[in-house]
Amino acid sequence: MPRLRQVSRAEATSDVVLKTYDLLFGDRDPVAEPGTTTGTSGDWWTVFALVPDVLEHANRGFALYRSSKRKLDPVLRELAQTRVGWAKASQFVYSQHCKSLRGLNVEEAKIAAIPHWQVADCYDGKERVVLAYADCLALQAGRTPDAVFEALKAFLSDEEILELTYIACLYDMHAVMSRALRTEFDDRDDPMVEVVAPADFSGQDFLDIGRRR
Repeated sequence: MPRLRQVSRAEATSDVVLKTYDLLFGDRDPVAEPGTTTGTSGDWWTVFALVPDVLEHANRGFALYRSSKRKLDPVLRELAQTRVGWAKASQFVYSQHCKSLRGLNVEEAKIAAIPHWQVADCYDGKERVVLAYADCLALQAGRTPDAVFEALKAFLSDEEILELTYIACLYDMHAVMSRALRTEFDDRDDPMVEVVAPADFSGQDFLDIGRRR
């Protein structure tokens, strides 16, 4: 379950929330009867419904990146979004955008290679530059070497680079929020926990190793 309360259909009064629920869940109450067509529970939407204007802002962001006004190649965009989801360890963002790549008829080899794109030979030169830039944004907090940026400018316009940067960073935010709030596929315990030593462990072995050096 997510860390924040979910808004039921009966509780919802905002037109934005009700229209979103109608679009995604039909006439169901998504809290009592969860589930979306992509296989998620849908609790990202029911949590964001807590603050309707935040949900509306997010919805506008989704519409913005899919708009026909965008100059950026949608495949390059989705490669960046998917890589950002993987880099931020958001199973939700990563999974959803693998599906989006598939919807754009991207080869399965390219989708499968997102986690290890650096050693994959299935991408063309432009795709590799976009994936490298996505890593600069998601893993290096925007620290981008001049060589990466110059490679981007060799085939993307300034407008396309701004779109790529904005959309990738937008999904960096969504990945971070989903993990923090434990929505959808990010409702997982952190795997980084102490592996407890046996009950009879005293630490003496480590001390003995130190003395022998």
